[in-house]
Amino acid sequence: MRDVTDTPAPHRRSFLKYTGALGAAAALSSTLGACSSGPESTNDTGGSGGGQNATLTAVIGYGNDGSWDPTQTASAFCMAANNHVYEGLLDTDPISREPYAALATQVPADLTGTSWRFTLRAGATFHDGKPVTADDVVFVFDRILDPKTQTLAKGFFASWLKEVRRIDAQNVELVLKFPFPEGISRLTLAKIMPKHVFSQPGAWDDAIKGKAIGSGPYRQTAHHPKSNTTFEAFAAYNGPRRPAFKKMNWLTIVDAAPRVAKISGASAGAQIADNIPYANIAQLRKGGMTVQGGAGMNNLFLMFNTRHKPFDDVRVRQALHYAIDTGKMVEAALRGHGKPSSSFLNEANPSYRPAKTVYSYDPEKAKKLLKAAGVEGLKIEILSVNVSWIVDCLPTIKASWDAIGVRTTLAPQETTAVFTKMDQKQDYQVVAAASNPNQFGLDADLIMHYNYGPQNLWMGYARWAGDPVARQLFKDMDRATREPDAARKKAMIQDYIDVVAEQAVLYPVVHNELMTAWNPRRLTGIRPQPYPGINLLQAKWA
Repeated sequence: MRDVTDTPAPHRRSFLKYTGALGAAAALSSTLGACSSGPESTNDTGGSGGGQNATLTAVIGYGNDGSWDPTQTASAFCMAANNHVYEGLLDTDPISREPYAALATQVPADLTGTSWRFTLRAGATFHDGKPVTADDVVFVFDRILDPKTQTLAKGFFASWLKEVRRIDAQNVELVLKFPFPEGISRLTLAKIMPKHVFSQPGAWDDAIKGKAIGSGPYRQTAHHPKSNTTFEAFAAYNGPRRPAFKKMNWLTIVDAAPRVAKISGASAGAQIADNIPYANIAQLRKGGMTVQGGAGMNNLFLMFNTRHKPFDDVRVRQALHYAIDTGKMVEAALRGHGKPSSSFLNEANPSYRPAKTVYSYDPEKAKKLLKAAGVEGLKIEILSVNVSWIVDCLPTIKASWDAIGVRTTLAPQETTAVFTKMDQKQDYQVVAAASNPNQFGLDADLIMHYNYGPQNLWMGYARWAGDPVARQLFKDMDRATREPDAARKKAMIQDYIDVVAEQAVLYPVVHNELMTAWNPRRLTGIRPQPYPGINLLQAKWA
């Protein structure tokens, strides 16, 4: 994702509460609450009629009460919504992640230098009618790069972007610290916000709470946390992806049963939903819905507290990975919609290769490693988030560890409770949770820096950053970031992923598919994402 060597980890309030720590992990917990109906005036579904002027109703399986500030959110709902409300200089296709001109008029032809110039789209306006100018672009990037302001977006840019300059009202220049072609796709993560709105006192707090004013094809019309958020087509939008729906109503329904019910049957109140449970796929297809999956970085990972013996011993961490019957987990818990991890990256990632250490199911090897480490009678409590599909996977881990003589207790809890314990430096042994950096992009450098770095939040939780192996790893990661040759950079990333695999401090057990369901009689142009949320910028009524 980025070099975070000079980026202090955000404190809990900004990272966990406002970004939704597992929004980035694609796994906001069900404890955000089942959604209430919301005010009647904003709960029109347009379900079965209304023609081209009907309201498109979507059901999102994640909370809408995370931060809406584009510079610091990792909330699945809010990031998906912001992609419809805001624009970057460039944005990326939701599946291929190829950049295309959004607020800028074109993608730079030459990415090998240390200066990129952009001209803003003529006539681009914010939803309040004010024109988009270079001052707005500089305002956003200044916030992101400000060393005194801790935002999630800083980690995407601070390692390689030096500054953003105003040339004139319609032109800006990005000055890079070194050539970094991968950065072009990251520009979608810097959504351009109106300076005249968000420079006002208290405005960033308003953004966190849900105030959203952008230049994108849809403008936000109402926001009811833990219920729904509504949008309508922005009539003055003159960009590349025009709005196809006059109105949209996005419902947040975290609990699986009511979410599935909302798109089921002849009187279904919604036309599309994400986060479909595997157990409901056949039912929905039988009812005429299209249900498709997107396979990507979504994963169940284990993170060990390396300050808690015996998890400081790499042999113990390896043993516990070798002991897990991942084939059974994929079959029983994921209903076949996943694969055992063979690298930190999923197999479809452009930088993927199998790691030198692959944790194939091998209980005998696990026993030998524990014996070599001098470990007997080990008792483990797995501190886990209570995300439904993670909870489904836990019994396989317990059965596998029990089978090699490790007495295992499962302790699934609310996501906020899990991270509060770690933020408060409370003791724990092993955490099981979910992660999906793909909502930020496919760039392997981006993905790895999201999880690993000397001041990285996750490494703070694992208490591993001071280990000599870790210090060398971080140096190798920095060198790969700065490597100008693409092939050499890819090889360097793959080499240090081998170290990450061998050390197994924070490492995926399985990668799984995320399922999206929609009514093909009502909608066309839908593509299921391998990360949470939906993207309707190329969809339309059937």
